[in-house]
Amino acid sequence: MLSEPRSGRLAAWGNALLAGLVSPDDAVLAIVGEDAVHRVEGLPGEVGPVGLTLAIGRLRALGVTGLRVALPAPGHPLGLSGPPDFNARALDAEEAVVCHGVTLGFVPEVYEAGPDGDVHVEVVWHCLPVREAPPADVPSLGEAERELAEALRDATELLSRLDVAGSGPVAEAAVGAYRARAERGREVLAPGYPPRAVRVLELAQRVGLLISVAQENGHGGAVSASEMAARAEALRPVERTGRRAQVAAYNAFVEERERGVR
Repeated sequence: MLSEPRSGRLAAWGNALLAGLVSPDDAVLAIVGEDAVHRVEGLPGEVGPVGLTLAIGRLRALGVTGLRVALPAPGHPLGLSGPPDFNARALDAEEAVVCHGVTLGFVPEVYEAGPDGDVHVEVVWHCLPVREAPPADVPSLGEAERELAEALRDATELLSRLDVAGSGPVAEAAVGAYRARAERGREVLAPGYPPRAVRVLELAQRVGLLISVAQENGHGGAVSASEMAARAEALRPVERTGRRAQVAAYNAFVEERERGVR
């Protein structure tokens, strides 16, 4: 959760493009990010991979009115609705995008190409059928915001007791660096999202960053097996809460549309 998931960028900017709030060029630029190229494979009516602009235009013609995010993990099919084949591929990728209005979904496959020192990333989004059913375990924005505040407080207290690096100055420095990078030109969400969704996503990214720092900076003072297990147990529900909040934020555009807000 340290970086923005590709499924989040595709859903957020795809929603803005479907709603006519951004140009195709701006949407594709934001979705691709630092990758070299994104293509979509298996789209109905196409015999081979196509670019994002054509793909999103085809989705609109097929009746897609919005895009939702899924961020599943083992034992937690967050945002998924089936069938098993799609769920399995999404779980392997740890993310997916599910269409609203048409029973299609997309799972990214990431490739690295090029010589040492000049490696670039290419992404193929595999278009697959999905089941028409409510997505699993996605909270409302209000629920996600409350859960995040509680999880962040509880985890910080427990990690401090365990003397974990992710609960102190190292984590704060990493958060500061992350915010500085974000302020240099990356929008947290695409145009059209409610301010509360932006707030929830920012907090979820902060929670994810703290978890990543804690995991990447050794064991801190948790030198015994029991202390290490206690830290892992503390991080697990917090990470789950952070993923739920990310999905709630990215999916807010479609949820508001369903309620007739926009």
